[in-house]
Amino acid sequence: MVEAVVFDMDGVIVDSEQRWEAVRRRLVIDSGRPYPDEATRMMQGMSAPEWEVYLHEELGVPGSPAEIGRRVVAQIASSYRDDLPLISGAGEAIRALAARYPLAVASSSNRELIELALDLAGLADSFRAVVSSEEVDRGKPAADVYLEAASRLGVAPEHCAAVEDSSNGLRSAHAAGMWVVAVPNRAYPPAADALALAHVVLESIDELTPEVVEGA
Repeated sequence: MVEAVVFDMDGVIVDSEQRWEAVRRRLVIDSGRPYPDEATRMMQGMSAPEWEVYLHEELGVPGSPAEIGRRVVAQIASSYRDDLPLISGAGEAIRALAARYPLAVASSSNRELIELALDLAGLADSFRAVVSSEEVDRGKPAADVYLEAASRLGVAPEHCAAVEDSSNGLRSAHAAGMWVVAVPNRAYPPAADALALAHVVLESIDELTPEVVEGA
């Protein structure tokens, strides 16, 4: 039986993956380096410390990883303040579920970006816990961020539902032992083997209702 619901943020609550790609791509290209086709998928799910190192060591962006991270986060934050890409139906789904379950966010985004997005969307009060993968040892696809979210809610992972859109996110939630709801990202669809880990696949966040969770 599901007793709590844990949401990913990027691609589930906010349609931000393309913004992350644009900022990182420009940073790499402005450094005189090529941006590999696989780079975006490689960084999906990585914690901030992980993708900062990836940009520096693998893609050759100059400066310390921490400096690189600050530049990226500042640009994403500015774009959110200008125009938050809240996914249609996300607010309604979250509020409906919050009326029945304790909710958490388990995201690869930096904590400041999670909090900023939820505040701008008027959804901060819907969540009892917020966890960034920069706060745990390993980013997705490791289970760490989902296990920490369950711990902060005080609910066993096997009694939590997780809402995810990406390959690494689906693998992370499954590794944590949660009941996995997939809402596949249309721009960056998850791999077939990752999608197969989901207990239910929805076409859009509009379809995520308390009744879907109660059917777990």
